[in-house]
Amino acid sequence: MADNRSPASRSALMARIGPKDTAPEMKVRRLLFSMGYRFRLHRSDLPGKPDIVFSSRHKAIFVHGCFWHAHGCHIGRPPKTHLEFWLPKLKRNSERGRETELKLRGQGWQILTIWQCETKDLESLESKLKVFLGEVSVPPIDISTHIR
Repeated sequence: MADNRSPASRSALMARIGPKDTAPEMKVRRLLFSMGYRFRLHRSDLPGKPDIVFSSRHKAIFVHGCFWHAHGCHIGRPPKTHLEFWLPKLKRNSERGRETELKLRGQGWQILTIWQCETKDLESLESKLKVFLGEVSVPPIDISTHIR
């Protein structure tokens, strides 16, 4: 299937996709907050600037887009055109992710990677987060009672 956008339009669209505050990341952050967890975002002093950091627990979460990190699920399939550009780029993104994980683990951090496709099932995601993070140190807050 050919791209239905002009090269300039496709370039502008791709340029708007940023590394922070993506829709999957925001889903995970909202879920964690509603569960009572408190965290820091994008700590620049850590390798790879993890998306979500629990400093006192020495745990970090990366929320990866399935396409950008070549997950291999139905969302993460590579494009059918311009493979000479995309395949090395996506491969390097995956390699960089593994290198970052090794560096963090070498510094004593525990890492959890959440894939974009996993954010569709919030119950399963909540269970995964509870297992990774353990006990909540702050009681959960029902944020709907605080929104006016």
